[in-house]
Amino acid sequence: MNSKYLYLLIDLSAISLPLLFSFHPKANFSRKWKYLWPAILIPASFFLIWDEWFTLLGVWGFNPDYILGVYFFELPIEEILFFVCIPYACVFTYEAVGFFSKRDYFKSFTHVITSLLVVILSVFAFSNLDRWYTAVTFLLCSLFLTYLHFVVKPKFLGKFYLSYLFILIPFVLVNGILTGTGIESPVVWYNDAENLGIRLGTIPVEDTIYGMMLILMNVTIFETLQSKYQGKAD
Repeated sequence: MNSKYLYLLIDLSAISLPLLFSFHPKANFSRKWKYLWPAILIPASFFLIWDEWFTLLGVWGFNPDYILGVYFFELPIEEILFFVCIPYACVFTYEAVGFFSKRDYFKSFTHVITSLLVVILSVFAFSNLDRWYTAVTFLLCSLFLTYLHFVVKPKFLGKFYLSYLFILIPFVLVNGILTGTGIESPVVWYNDAENLGIRLGTIPVEDTIYGMMLILMNVTIFETLQSKYQGKAD
């Protein structure tokens, strides 16, 4: 296998099974695509601008040995596809967890979990203002959680937290390969001067918060659109 296809294959592998099972007759996820695609594309626009900015700053970069070499500005096409394929798979997982588990196990703990996350992320952000990845990621996620929980007050946060525990399993597999697990060098490299230097295997700990914020934005827009338009249909 040509290694230049590795990142592309990771993207396609991540979306393949969720896409296939999107047409399952008992839980036809494809019927919700009209809510899903805006929920993917709107956050993708924000994250791609952020991605481009951090690439220019040298916070992270891409190994040319594992990509096709097609770029939009500083970002390879595979990185752009990442923000479509991964959110699709994650929102599908979120929906699947809700389908198989009707009970909101974390409902009673949502306030505590969110409050702890906001405090911890804020402390780490302001304690590491000299580290771009840590400071920006932790602060933005803290602000988004604060706005969502204390202003919007959605009902789905408990369901999201439960789903994210399941999402972390494929997250570790995908991000593990991207950051160098099982291969000679990472597909995506990180400048450790711009992060805490704490790794989960090969994965910077900041990636877990970056991923949480991305998927939470996807889910928030997905749920908001569902609530708005299904309510009108009813």
